[in-house]
Amino acid sequence: MIEPSELLELVTARHSSRGPFDPYRPIDPDALHLILRAATWAPTAHNMQNFSFVVVRDPDVLQRLSQLQSATSPVFIKENYAQLSFSEAELASKKTGLLADRFPPEWTSAAAQQGLLAPEARPLGPQVGEGPVLMVLVYDPAQRAPASDGDFLGAISLGCVIENMWLMATSLGIGFHIISPLASQPLVDDVKQVLGIPPELAVALGIRLGYPIGDDPGPRVRRDLTDFVSRDKMSL
Repeated sequence: MIEPSELLELVTARHSSRGPFDPYRPIDPDALHLILRAATWAPTAHNMQNFSFVVVRDPDVLQRLSQLQSATSPVFIKENYAQLSFSEAELASKKTGLLADRFPPEWTSAAAQQGLLAPEARPLGPQVGEGPVLMVLVYDPAQRAPASDGDFLGAISLGCVIENMWLMATSLGIGFHIISPLASQPLVDDVKQVLGIPPELAVALGIRLGYPIGDDPGPRVRRDLTDFVSRDKMSL
């Protein structure tokens, strides 16, 4: 049985690997199997297990995906701006969000803050095309968790699946990065075409897997327990 301190250390070490992965270092099939097995045992509403994965390792398919065009919406950029800190001291004080220097300079402009920045579509690029593995998480929106408005419980289930995989990848020293644009319109239709995903299924997101080159998550912050835990009665 794993020690609680070891488990907490693993949970704390988990982070997004946003930088490049080594394109010449493949992921061992046994390691990939362990990551997928971890997904198998994630808790899902009513044990529906309403998810599938397309595991992409073919360099030609990865290149085709990397050439697909994606445009970031002004709404995303505006709401992203609201979560930014512009110094490490500000980030430490807020205890939430990200540093602004993790994003393109134009995303930290007045136009971005006001929701007026609308970047042109551009290819997904080398982050998708040069990594050894890309997983695409798929589910059937017609299979709703029972009595769950908006399939809220189904969404939580997919989150549990991802967390299980992420922790296993972290234990193996494998970088893990969520690629959310793969599920956005109109890009998702092109993704489905490239990967042969039936139109009735929905793409939740993509996951880059690989061995990071110079992985630096930057300063990481979390709230204190007293910031979000009440005892017996809500006191926040």
